[in-house]
Amino acid sequence: MTITPPALSVFESLESEVRSYCRGWPAVFDRAKGSYMYDEDGHTYLDFFSGAGALNYGHNNEVLKRALLDYLERDGVTHGLDMGTTAKRAFLESFQNTVLRPRDLPYKVMFPGPTGTNAVEAALKLARKVKGREAIVSFTNAFHGMSLGSLAVTGNSMKRAGAGIPLVHGTPMPFDNYFDGKVPDFLWFERLLEDQGSGLNQPAAVIVETVQGEGGINVARADWLRALADLCRRRDMLLIVDDIQMGCGRTGAFFSFEEAGITPDIVTLSKSISGYGLPMSLTLFKPELDVWEPGEHNGTFRGNNPAFVTAAAALDTYWADGQMEKQTISRGEQVEQALTAIVEEHPRLGGQVRGRGLVWGMEFTDKSRASAVCKRAFDLGLLVETSGPQSEVVKLLPALTTTPEELDEGLRILARAVRETV
Repeated sequence: MTITPPALSVFESLESEVRSYCRGWPAVFDRAKGSYMYDEDGHTYLDFFSGAGALNYGHNNEVLKRALLDYLERDGVTHGLDMGTTAKRAFLESFQNTVLRPRDLPYKVMFPGPTGTNAVEAALKLARKVKGREAIVSFTNAFHGMSLGSLAVTGNSMKRAGAGIPLVHGTPMPFDNYFDGKVPDFLWFERLLEDQGSGLNQPAAVIVETVQGEGGINVARADWLRALADLCRRRDMLLIVDDIQMGCGRTGAFFSFEEAGITPDIVTLSKSISGYGLPMSLTLFKPELDVWEPGEHNGTFRGNNPAFVTAAAALDTYWADGQMEKQTISRGEQVEQALTAIVEEHPRLGGQVRGRGLVWGMEFTDKSRASAVCKRAFDLGLLVETSGPQSEVVKLLPALTTTPEELDEGLRILARAVRETV
């Protein structure tokens, strides 16, 4: 018989069965600071989850917190829909001067709603409006959100099944290395586009993640991304890069597509764009695509002014001098070396390591091992989650501000968790 601790009973009795993360981490968290979380019983946990990538600058970052408190204490506007506010203006100016202009990116900025799936829905709707077509191409193991349009371009069968209706106008294609290098890139995609009998309607757009986070830390090669961008140009399809989890510096550069040297037509951002874990998302697109009528796509919470405040503070603090990118790449090398050592310590487990910047995954031949490792890591005071269609990958998303010492601490715990589950 399972006995529910009193501290968890209200969640068990009142909250929906849909809850998920709390099942793997059965604690009641009370405080968080930097790279650590603390439960109400006084236990400390090193956080290599970072709010699923929403906390790139750690919990309760002092600089961002001070900016937020100052704004609230002077009765700054909290809710403003899409009205002009000083907070929005400050963010837009900072985003232009710190992110867009140095990269020669001409994007218009749209605030579609508070979450990542809002940004994706807006991107899909805009692409269809511009091209006058319905079909969108996505990729195997993609994840783009839980609303119906986003689910239609998501690969995970369990998540898709929750829709309750047919998910239409989305066509999956093989992601990079899906056939282990045995098939030339885009062979199937190109053939379907050429064949008048293929049944594939001319797509309006292609949506892609440069690193599939929920899909299992599948990293697209820069050459593959460049070839995809070229294919989109040749075939009159818009290229949408979903940078919701991998943007804002997670892979090193502010945008994850910078390494490939491509300029997508549309980009979606969310998660860490606010810097503080506050709901906020952006849909960016080239100026010639800005064909919206006023109010044609809106939402009550698309103007989260406290998030504008912390977002501007994050950009001004961490992205003005280029040091964050170098630091993330350096610390990513530290993580890669440690994970490689873990795999080499247990050769019979058939472990594989993959990632970029500060997003990494470790997969074993026995696909059930990842869940066991994450469970043991929690018992030892480390928060890591699984990813992949069968939860077969141990996924690491430490904050970009995590110190080398904290990385060492967490990686030692992870090594112990692997050792103790062998």
